[in-house]
Amino acid sequence: MSHLIGTKIEPFCVQAYQAGKTLEVTEKDLEGQWSIFFFYPADFTFVCPTELGDLADHYEEFQSLGCEIYSVSTDSEFVHKAWSDASETIGKIKYPMLADTAWKLSKAFGVLIEEAGQALRATFIVNPRGEIKAYEVHDLGIGRNAEELLRKLQAAQFVEEHGDQVCPAKWKPGEETLTPSLDLVGML
Repeated sequence: MSHLIGTKIEPFCVQAYQAGKTLEVTEKDLEGQWSIFFFYPADFTFVCPTELGDLADHYEEFQSLGCEIYSVSTDSEFVHKAWSDASETIGKIKYPMLADTAWKLSKAFGVLIEEAGQALRATFIVNPRGEIKAYEVHDLGIGRNAEELLRKLQAAQFVEEHGDQVCPAKWKPGEETLTPSLDLVGML
């Protein structure tokens, strides 16, 4: 099993639904900003709306950090619109909902369950150069937490800016970081 850390996002072009409109999203849209790819199995399901609603509740915080959220499922942009129209929770989403109907993104990120035609629950933090800096993949029944994802984004941004320092467990902005050295070995 290989890892994706440091991997550059492959070129892609998908349709999306965002705030009452359809649009096209490509890898060029990622340039110069932090991005989160938030894969989920399917629209009109159970755990998915709780996660997407949680992200919607924190969207302004992600935006204030120069980060765009891209939720991704194998549903079409038209299904995303129908779900937005039908669900109060999904209707409050302002970030783009990508339509990975050809499975290109799900395959590229290694999260496609081909026999089901769905993606695993997977989250990828991508830096402004299009490189994956962090990711996690969950079983279908395990929901994610937007506050923890926000913390991971803040840590990734801190490490990107301060390459000589690292963020310990539960680190939050303003807290102490570590500067790796032989003096720390066995002292923590």
